[in-house]
Amino acid sequence: MRIGILGGTGPAGSALGARLASVGYDVVIGSRSKYRALEVIDSLKAQWPDLNLSLEAGDNHMASSCDVVVLATPWDGAATTARDNIDVLAGKVIISMANALVRVGHEFQPLMPPRGSVAAHVQAAVPECRIVAAFHHLPAKELGHLGDPIDSDVLICSDDEEAKNVAMDIAAHIPGCRPLDAGELSNATAIEAFTAVLLQLNVRYKTRVAPKLTGIKKDPRATA
Repeated sequence: MRIGILGGTGPAGSALGARLASVGYDVVIGSRSKYRALEVIDSLKAQWPDLNLSLEAGDNHMASSCDVVVLATPWDGAATTARDNIDVLAGKVIISMANALVRVGHEFQPLMPPRGSVAAHVQAAVPECRIVAAFHHLPAKELGHLGDPIDSDVLICSDDEEAKNVAMDIAAHIPGCRPLDAGELSNATAIEAFTAVLLQLNVRYKTRVAPKLTGIKKDPRATA
């Protein structure tokens, strides 16, 4: 499977792209500038020379041609970026990982995007696509430590069950991650906003936290 990362040169997008490449996916790092993507890939490969990462540089349009696409742009550009590439994105699974947040002094506060969440805003902008909300709470720095597992649950929601299962399978390939079916896309509002709480905990306790829920059997996708 080829996975494209739109806006993949930022900390979260590049870390996710490298992590997915490290577990066997072919990844295209997309950016408004292909040359910026080349710089990021060169840096990642230099950092992990023994992993033979399957990373390719491209602009966002090239990344959009992949089988599955991750939107890792800043939240206020996610819908526009998707709409700009709809000619190749139509019908595809798009994973939205952006959070609408603002820092006010020492506090992080969630913003209310159109439709209540970034994911829902993207879905409204590109109804031809199958939007999934996922990967909001994975710390970018730890995600980029390719040799270490990430002890985290990944809350995933979508109105398209097949698309949700695609995202859950991708998340399950990341060592230490447990994908959890968090319901319909309307729940992206709470999932995205909760990121502000996690960031506030990071500041308060000088750490990087990730959510881990109790009381759920090890493989939540298995039938009871």
